[in-house]
Amino acid sequence: MKKTSLLAILLLCIAASSSFADALLFTVNATPYDRQMSRIHPVLTASSRSAANRVSLPLVNQWMSDLRSIPYGFTAIWKTPAEAQNGAPADCKAKAVALYEKMQENGATNVRLVIGKRTSSSRQTHAWLAWETQGGSYVLDPTFNWVACTSTQVGRANYQPLYAYAGNKKFRAASTLVAQN
Repeated sequence: MKKTSLLAILLLCIAASSSFADALLFTVNATPYDRQMSRIHPVLTASSRSAANRVSLPLVNQWMSDLRSIPYGFTAIWKTPAEAQNGAPADCKAKAVALYEKMQENGATNVRLVIGKRTSSSRQTHAWLAWETQGGSYVLDPTFNWVACTSTQVGRANYQPLYAYAGNKKFRAASTLVAQN
């Protein structure tokens, strides 16, 4: 298949996708964030401490509400979940990682830590979680939202992924690949 045909198919798939859940993610060996994320790597790669999936949407919403109530404060380093919940201000990275750990501890599956743009006009990157369940796809952003949002609630121009992490796996969003080719 010609490179232009492959690119056209890829662009069509991206245009057809309406949410993060539909985003095309490609496995990569490294991302630009790997070095600074070394502090939280153990959280991302920890095995689930629960054999049973004890995660429900109401429980996730409670965790999000608890994290949302932590005052916002940017830090250049990635805080660990313990640091994020010690009463000091925490940023999007810290809140997302703390929620990731809670979900992993309770046996949640199909959860990814995402770095991307909260809106299409955002100048800075943002961190949140994407959670795929049999009941739907959710954006979990305890920095801005009190509860989980479905992909239809966040809209096409919001929550645009650049990179994602799930355990030892690293991903790059297709739109980033296309933009840089």
